[in-house]
Amino acid sequence: MRYGPALPDEPSSHDRLPSERTFELKGHEGPVLAVRFNRSGTYCLSCGKDRTLRLWNPHRGIPIKSYHGHGYDVRDVAVSTDNSKLASGGGDRQIFLWDVATGRTLRKFRGHDGVVNSICYGPDDGVIVSGGYDQAVMVWDTRSRSFDPIQSMKPFGDSVTAVAVSKSAEVIASSVDGTLRRFDARAGCLYTDDLHHPITSMVLSHDDHCVLAGCLDGSLRLLDRVSGELLAQYTGHVAESYRMEVSMTPSDSHVLAGSEDGRICYWDLVEERMVKSFQAHAGVVCSQAIHPESKCLLTSSTDGSIFVWQ
Repeated sequence: MRYGPALPDEPSSHDRLPSERTFELKGHEGPVLAVRFNRSGTYCLSCGKDRTLRLWNPHRGIPIKSYHGHGYDVRDVAVSTDNSKLASGGGDRQIFLWDVATGRTLRKFRGHDGVVNSICYGPDDGVIVSGGYDQAVMVWDTRSRSFDPIQSMKPFGDSVTAVAVSKSAEVIASSVDGTLRRFDARAGCLYTDDLHHPITSMVLSHDDHCVLAGCLDGSLRLLDRVSGELLAQYTGHVAESYRMEVSMTPSDSHVLAGSEDGRICYWDLVEERMVKSFQAHAGVVCSQAIHPESKCLLTSSTDGSIFVWQ
């Protein structure tokens, strides 16, 4: 028998997933193609069709700074570990390196023959890795004075949609040709997993053991990074025509993705079932980024909006 007032039930991990809108970040004109938190989650960045990069305080919903210099749409941006520099790329076919505080362009790396789709820093910020429409992955030395790539890898049969670097310095890339490729530069090896469907997005799990890939057959696939074994598959969102990003929560307990009908969907990683779905935008959800401590979620869309969710 229980005496006294009943204690409220503890919210489940599903209930704590961000889905309540708190702010709209206004400033871009046209589709917003990517949103990113910095490593600590204190601020965020966005980039879009209007050729600008914008820096925000998402916790107060206010703009901080904008960066102008791209002549074409900006597709992706990455933040250095010490928050002092940004790397961005897009229709210019170059990698722009920015000083965060002054907004100046420090350098422009050249070598891609097509639109740059994806950018990331290496583990120690010594290199930048990029992938693009020219079916190439390129590696750039941030400490060198050279403007040219130190490595260029072109085994793909179609556009490279996403790049990532593991803690062991392996480069992983996804492509519209349906492959995930893992480059081990130290051993001089290339490993390929063929998913047989165009891959529009890819991300590494935070424990570095798995790769999550979003495919145009309307499914997400979770693979073991080393063996390539298919571990899980997630369905229920609409992914047929657009490049939309996939993510994992910091604890790797849930995976999430945008949908062409404007929803954000969460799945339980182990159970493979959708545990939450909510209407986020009127247009296609291009990008989303979850806070390093799961406190909030950023989403952006082809309708030009950026929302912050708690």
